[in-house]
Amino acid sequence: MAPPPPANKPMGERLLAVAQTLQFAWFCGHLTLLLCVMRYSLSYVFLRSYSRWAQFSYRTAFLSAAATYGIVVFKAYRARMKSGRAQGGLGGVLQLAADENVQYLIMALIWLLSRQIPLALLPFAVYSVFHVLTYVRSTLLPILQPPPQPASPSQKPPQSGLSETIGKFVKGYYDTSMTLVAILEILLVFRILGSVLILQKGAFVLLLEYAVFLRARFAQSTFVQQVFTQIGNRIDVYAADQRTPPVARQVWEQAKGGLQKVVEMTDLRRYAQGAQQQSAPKKAQ
Repeated sequence: MAPPPPANKPMGERLLAVAQTLQFAWFCGHLTLLLCVMRYSLSYVFLRSYSRWAQFSYRTAFLSAAATYGIVVFKAYRARMKSGRAQGGLGGVLQLAADENVQYLIMALIWLLSRQIPLALLPFAVYSVFHVLTYVRSTLLPILQPPPQPASPSQKPPQSGLSETIGKFVKGYYDTSMTLVAILEILLVFRILGSVLILQKGAFVLLLEYAVFLRARFAQSTFVQQVFTQIGNRIDVYAADQRTPPVARQVWEQAKGGLQKVVEMTDLRRYAQGAQQQSAPKKAQ
């Protein structure tokens, strides 16, 4: 994240300089997402989730999410192009597919164009809370409340009480919140499965798309891996119980073995390594 403007400039000029950056547009996107989620939550609680304002809030939330992740993807791609690290061909496609910001961008667009599933808003909202707080602490607070100059140049400027509070909150609740995101993303599978079982239009395609997304999250997020491991361990304990019917134990073992094979077959790292080996220049014979 870019540092705030110099403190020797007037506050208006510093705010204007910040407002002209892509990072500020990114911040506005996350803030808009949170406001839309809060507005939609009110409609959902009062059983008006399909009212005009509720639908507007729901779609705008995912449009904001797509915009924020699109900004991050654009900045990362521009940086790779300038440094010459951008790959072409299959390697470039796999490089994009492995970027979690690209994954969330695609998923935000999918939710935007799909039927309303309120649960899908929550993972994006949790991320936005931390992004908004971090931006306020690192960029806006130093402009609105400039810290006093330290006694010596080697010392760091003291932080305000609000800045320290935000920093402690982010540090103290980050791991818990990321675990919550992982749980919500796994619960979404069962929510979509429910739509498939009642033969809702487009639900099966949505399930396939979301399965690809969740497989990518499993490969990259230790929090998702930990939640899946905990779920598997709990089912193992239940299956090992003598009171569990042998048929249920056998079904679980077969399902677990099948899932492990699917995970191995869909490991993009193997294909990425193969693409790198193919694109590597051969030695002259």
